[in-house]
Amino acid sequence: MDPGLMLDLDIVLEIFRRMVRIRQFEDRLYHMFLQGLVPGTLHQYQGQEAIAAGVCVALRLDDVVFSTHRPVGHAIAKGVPLTAIAAELWGKTTGCAGGKGGQMHLVDSAVGFPPSIAVVGSNIPMATGAALGFKLRGLDRVAVSFFGDGASNTGAFHEGLNLGAVKDAPVVFVCENNQYAASTHISMAMRISDIAERAKAYGIPGFVIDGMDAMAVFQSASQAIDRARSGSGPSLLEYKTYRFMGHSRGDPGGYRTKQEVEQWRSLDPIQRLRTTLVEQYSQSLESLDQIDQNILAEVDSAIQFAQDSPDPDPESTYQHVFAE
Repeated sequence: MDPGLMLDLDIVLEIFRRMVRIRQFEDRLYHMFLQGLVPGTLHQYQGQEAIAAGVCVALRLDDVVFSTHRPVGHAIAKGVPLTAIAAELWGKTTGCAGGKGGQMHLVDSAVGFPPSIAVVGSNIPMATGAALGFKLRGLDRVAVSFFGDGASNTGAFHEGLNLGAVKDAPVVFVCENNQYAASTHISMAMRISDIAERAKAYGIPGFVIDGMDAMAVFQSASQAIDRARSGSGPSLLEYKTYRFMGHSRGDPGGYRTKQEVEQWRSLDPIQRLRTTLVEQYSQSLESLDQIDQNILAEVDSAIQFAQDSPDPDPESTYQHVFAE
């Protein structure tokens, strides 16, 4: 990663737009949830937007990403329409899974987004399997697995990395280390300070990157993706980040101090990229504010679409259960 490298303005603006789209949508969901207007629960992504956006902008449309129980940011960054995500959250027929998946099971194969998986760590070997499928078919596609620090302590993590390394699978393992596995701080779950150190055990590169720096995320992800696509095998990217909200909407976050949350909020990745766009790319605040307003209108429209969409017919319960 070259901290002095200037990225193309179009790339930086696209990363910015995707980050803002995630934040605006998640913030709107947060306020509506508090009003009792969102069914079910939410696992929110505010604070981690640089990772989803930076990685997904570096990918091609036909590359695939495997997500977790916190998938909204990843889905938006990979290109799943806001309307389909919102309708799924409201359990409507127009949702990306027909209203049957809910917040933790988003999907859109058209943009390379297989069903997100709520079981911690289980998407890691699945991404490896998809990557092996690409390799066996002679395709130059790449699979990415997003997972948190807690998932790195599961057996699936070690099995997935080992198999990917042995087979030189075109897969990139992206650890979003937001310091907490639910309410358990990383210091209570492992003795190493950097999860990326575990890459050494499997003979693959491991890197620690500032996950609040969108440009650093894009650069590191681009290099790992190029490595995978060229046949050189997987990489483990550990992005140090922080979720501004609790583990889920029912979590008040009392295990974190106010000072800790405020310190991380001061590193807000969207504000940092906004400052970079103004100071290094000569973008006006007015033009960036206009992006905010345009995306806010998208969010409002998507939520209205979801609320106006029809509920599933009870008979549909028996559809898509077995292959026909």
